[in-house]
Amino acid sequence: MTGPLRPEFHEGQVLAAADLSATVAHARGAAARQARYLHEWGIAEGLELVTAPRTDPLTGARHVEVSLAAGMAVDGTGREIVVAEPVVLRESDFEDVNGADLPTGEPYPVFLASADREPSRSPVAGSCGGTAGRTRVEETYQVLFGRLGDERLVADQRPPEVGAAPADPPVRWLVLLGYVRWTDGHFAGVEVAARGVARRHAGVRADTVSARAGSLTLRADPAAREGRPALVLSGGDPPSLVFGLYQGNGTVDPLMTVAANGNLSIQGSFSGRISVGSVLVQSGTATDGTLLPLPAGVTPEQVADGRVVLHVHLTPRVPATRSDSALHSTVEAAVGPDRRVRCRIRVFDPLASPVEVHDRPGAVDFLVLAAVAAADGGGRG
Repeated sequence: MTGPLRPEFHEGQVLAAADLSATVAHARGAAARQARYLHEWGIAEGLELVTAPRTDPLTGARHVEVSLAAGMAVDGTGREIVVAEPVVLRESDFEDVNGADLPTGEPYPVFLASADREPSRSPVAGSCGGTAGRTRVEETYQVLFGRLGDERLVADQRPPEVGAAPADPPVRWLVLLGYVRWTDGHFAGVEVAARGVARRHAGVRADTVSARAGSLTLRADPAAREGRPALVLSGGDPPSLVFGLYQGNGTVDPLMTVAANGNLSIQGSFSGRISVGSVLVQSGTATDGTLLPLPAGVTPEQVADGRVVLHVHLTPRVPATRSDSALHSTVEAAVGPDRRVRCRIRVFDPLASPVEVHDRPGAVDFLVLAAVAAADGGGRG
């Protein structure tokens, strides 16, 4: 297969229609290859399924009218699909495909595909001895309703060969717009995802992304929104990598910062997988009946199956008494298999009349050591 052919012209050349068409085809092919191989296909702007409440004039039943918002997508062949203005989805088109189905609560997929058609009014060529014909092709679209499960067809589509020219008419490539629900002969709602398949948005293929102003921001929304996450790579003085949330003034409030020297600063707690041989500590004060907490990063499941061994040390606290002459002793200070504290303190005052002995709940200072056991009796991992 030869490479792309670029038309060339010279003085005095008689240009045929094929020469001019080749010029257009060369530009179309270059644009399509750039869209295919430097970008990921999908929705680039808009194209949401929008609902408006309606009432059936015959039955009085409430339903919704579904419209496709204006926008643009790029399909897997590299062709742009432009919806210049909102369009209402016809319920009759849905019934033609799915009208025979039994009632279901499952949503049905809606697709967008490119199409060529002859415009309603197109300039007509007139020439000396030439054949009159229309000189424009409208690059338009079609909205297609799928059957239940047809959303899986999107993943099975394959792009054309590298050197393939744009096809006329275009190859049908399905772009998933979302889903509609159908109840009692009308649309009942829309969804953006169903059965694990969601709308796909256009992306970029790149091994290097560089910033021109010295700072690169990655965010989860088209525009900065308060409370939404962002990742900022700054080449300033000093350089840093910051993850945080947008504030109302458009700046990012740091939750995690990696400095140029490798220091890591976080605003919250840090947890992760604990290594074999490590010991984690939790301390504090607990009263009788309290369930002792585990060190951060240790789960009850790890203790139950023996991956983590607990060592607990309890120190009874001196109880508050009504008089300086009162004496106390610890009757019990222990922790059960369920990590619940048992602490009883005996208090008596030898100078009181009559002498009374009281047993009451007590408190302890605790120290919990969680040691990560080696698997199969091995050493450190």
